[in-house]
Amino acid sequence: MDKVSEKQDIRRLSLAQLKEKFTEMGEKAFRAKQVYEWLWKKSATSFEEMTNLSKSLRENLNANFVINSIAVDEAQISADRTIKSAFQLYDRHLVEGVLIPADDRMTACVSSQVGCSLSCSFCATGYMDRKRNLDAGEIYDQVVTIAKQAEENYGQPLTNIVYMGMGEPLLNYKNVWESIEKITSEEGLNMSPRRITVSTAGVAKMITKLADDGAKFRLALSLHAPTDEKRNRIMPINETNNLAVLIDAMKYWYKVTKSRITFEYIVFNDFNDTIEDARNLLKICRKVPSKVNIIEYNPIKEADFINADGDKIDKFANFLEKNDITVMVRRSRGKDIDAACGQLANRKN
Repeated sequence: MDKVSEKQDIRRLSLAQLKEKFTEMGEKAFRAKQVYEWLWKKSATSFEEMTNLSKSLRENLNANFVINSIAVDEAQISADRTIKSAFQLYDRHLVEGVLIPADDRMTACVSSQVGCSLSCSFCATGYMDRKRNLDAGEIYDQVVTIAKQAEENYGQPLTNIVYMGMGEPLLNYKNVWESIEKITSEEGLNMSPRRITVSTAGVAKMITKLADDGAKFRLALSLHAPTDEKRNRIMPINETNNLAVLIDAMKYWYKVTKSRITFEYIVFNDFNDTIEDARNLLKICRKVPSKVNIIEYNPIKEADFINADGDKIDKFANFLEKNDITVMVRRSRGKDIDAACGQLANRKN
């Protein structure tokens, strides 16, 4: 690791801690607020950009601190305009993030971990080792970079953020929470929390904690199977966070937040695609105020799953709709550049 990276990352300090450091350095405390604004409101990636600070202060900051910002290692544009970026972190690890353009929105899909520890059998990231959690600044940087891509490529602002990239967000709770604070704060990007969705494979105690901590963003559960028997086969986390435990946590979430859960459900051919499966999913939906996103499966080389055919998906969705469940069928985006749901795996590495 190079010498620069051994300095303290200034973005890991709170405003109060920053003021304390500035006082120790013999600087006025209000300068700390100026630096904080440069970091989180103006998204500065170097001290040289902080033009309202004296040259000597900028040199002092440069000598003592570093801003461990991310950089785009490679960007690919899909035939459907989706942009996938491989982001290089300060320690040379890579994570991937995706800009998903649509007529009415621009969505950033961001990663929360380098790799993943959950080993879901249908997901490319699940076949990677988890190297480490991303810090709040690294998550925030993905949003800033993808927002720039939306403006530069399509002339539109970023409208939505989904924590659905690499990793399990609720196993990086502190940094995910802090990143959302920076993204939604008036001292940061000032984005509405209602335009942010955090997706979890199902960490029940952390779902409860989100509610207790006053989460204002939306929550999605990667369900993908409507019984414990089937879910255990594709998602090992279900063995310690089974459906009964998750349903209790989600009921608590709704009681406290009054925000409906979104169930994400990939329809795999000959696995979870029957009307009986839809009936079991309906039972869960009736226990928890929710809606369902049916997701087209994106095959990966590590697994043998294939997507259910269109007729089965339509019948599945129609059954739920006839029983008053709100359903959206989401078609894959960025499949040709391995940018679609479940395909992020740093193929370059």
